[in-house]
Amino acid sequence: MANRKEVIRIIRDFEPDLVFSHRPNDYHPDHRYSAALVQDAAYIVTVPNMCPLTPHLETNPVIMYLSDNFQKPNPFEPDVVLDIDDVIERKVDMLHCHTSQMYEWLPYNSGVLDEVPEEEGARREWMANRRLKAYSETAERFRGQLVEIYGKDRGGQVKYAEAFEVCEYGLSLTNERREILFPFLKAA
Repeated sequence: MANRKEVIRIIRDFEPDLVFSHRPNDYHPDHRYSAALVQDAAYIVTVPNMCPLTPHLETNPVIMYLSDNFQKPNPFEPDVVLDIDDVIERKVDMLHCHTSQMYEWLPYNSGVLDEVPEEEGARREWMANRRLKAYSETAERFRGQLVEIYGKDRGGQVKYAEAFEVCEYGLSLTNERREILFPFLKAA
């Protein structure tokens, strides 16, 4: 309950229109628990009597799940698929900042810790080569949606993508909200 109230307060303080979270059937317990906390905070962020010292929101934000490959109890079904080709280097730069995750425990668990270079530039390149594959696989996995969103020419050429699924606990993603939250899709 204490963690739930803290998540409610955080969401209220930020007043987001959109919240991203892992799905509750993720492999990592921290991801599962944070997903449950976000779900439990949904709707309650609008209830004045819960955490009354933090002003409640007038409307629940849209909540979207990050993509994954888990199939049980239900597979990921994207509602939004985004071309990230133009920002992929920035994305890799951000991942590069997660030293313990990108260069320590993920390589350790994958059995490739001895492959991680010592030099900073070489590390980033090594990590990028590994991580770019996942974004490329997302583009291939959801190629149909990319073509639907961006058209045959551009959608067929997207190299890297990210996908998101709407959580039914948050506000629904109407066409009007989609245009507000993802305005760059209008130009697609």
